[in-house]
Amino acid sequence: MSAIPVEIKLRKTSRLIAIEFDDGKTFNLSFEYLRVFSPSAEVQGHGPGQGVLQTGKEHVRVSSIEPIGHYAVRFFFDDGHNTGLYTWKYLYKLGMQQAENWQTYLDRLKSAGYARREPAKK
Repeated sequence: MSAIPVEIKLRKTSRLIAIEFDDGKTFNLSFEYLRVFSPSAEVQGHGPGQGVLQTGKEHVRVSSIEPIGHYAVRFFFDDGHNTGLYTWKYLYKLGMQQAENWQTYLDRLKSAGYARREPAKK
């Protein structure tokens, strides 16, 4: 059985979604991370190897979260993106693989010649 979130918090100032699962695991996922790893076809493509590298998402924000039944949420990003449904299983996987995924993303940006700009700290 998959872990289920017991709490999801939208932390606008720090640009994080804090998720606590019923197995005790807690993850802080940045808005940018969630946006660039959106499960939508726009980001992932329609098949293996068709994913689209997301650039310019350093300052993206989540304006709201919509629950989808008892299995997922939809994030509304301020760049207009809102088509990905983040299932509990996918959010858990993003949390567990965050360091590896993030490094892969940074490597892909570098290979594409994109200079990522860190958001200003508040």
